[in-house]
Amino acid sequence: MNDKVTISLFQLAQMFPTEESARAYLEQRRWPNGAVCPTCQSGDRITIRKGGYYRCNACKLDFTVRTSTIFERSHIPLNKWIFAMYLLVTARKGISSMQLSKELSITQKSAWFMLHRLREACGNDLEVLRGFVEVDETYIGGKAKSMSNEKRMAGTMKSFAAKKVTVVGMREVGGRTKAQPIKSSNASDICQVVADNVQTGSMLHTDESPAYEALEALYGRASVCHKRNEYHRNGVGTNGIESVWAVLKRGLHGVYHHASEKHLARYVDEFTFRLNDGNVKRHTMKRLESFAKAAIGRRITYKELIKK
Repeated sequence: MNDKVTISLFQLAQMFPTEESARAYLEQRRWPNGAVCPTCQSGDRITIRKGGYYRCNACKLDFTVRTSTIFERSHIPLNKWIFAMYLLVTARKGISSMQLSKELSITQKSAWFMLHRLREACGNDLEVLRGFVEVDETYIGGKAKSMSNEKRMAGTMKSFAAKKVTVVGMREVGGRTKAQPIKSSNASDICQVVADNVQTGSMLHTDESPAYEALEALYGRASVCHKRNEYHRNGVGTNGIESVWAVLKRGLHGVYHHASEKHLARYVDEFTFRLNDGNVKRHTMKRLESFAKAAIGRRITYKELIKK
């Protein structure tokens, strides 16, 4: 691995010129000590077969490195999957299915399915946040293009926001970020997301919203009042998580143009993955390695994606 933090797409192509080279890389990431059966989790009675196949003589399963991953039953070569992982993790605001189809010489439909599989892997984050954590919510949906300032001041924006999807975000000061859509903007739903993702006893930094008051029984809390144009006070603020919303919305509007409520959670997972394991401060190959490991044990079918 060279001293530079990033590698170019040309360098990546040299590293993975064939599907065989990509398969060997993924096998090393998944099974550093030799192939392990995905069903019985045993590596004692494994027979190597042709074409990347293995046979578990204990449970009679034939498997490959694709089995029980987002790559399972995909006809797209594994080196193209690695190229897609590279493009998704290095594009700050994401990459559209149309662009990906051109880059990989596949159909737009296949690229769309591929991207959603990759986003499914991005949601494999089980870490709990702790310490000082900024918490904020945003609303994803249409734009109130024709709404006047009078209506905004009169509270009409509240009814307009009700038609949008609420996304709650949490960001450790100097650490990881987690976010997820919720069914409503009720205080109980917001508090439940925070309780599930932030260690009890941590210090929360929020705005003046009364929705966070119930959390004071489990967490410390300091807030700033945006209504008084207060955005940072004595180390307290929500600027970190609000910068996440800025990138998220620019990506959704500028690259993807639209994200349905059904798939929004995966788009949010994609953006948070890039901030965490895909952080630009990490070497590109480290980011790809995190992606490859996150792909294990995750799978979504095309039927599941398109069902109403």
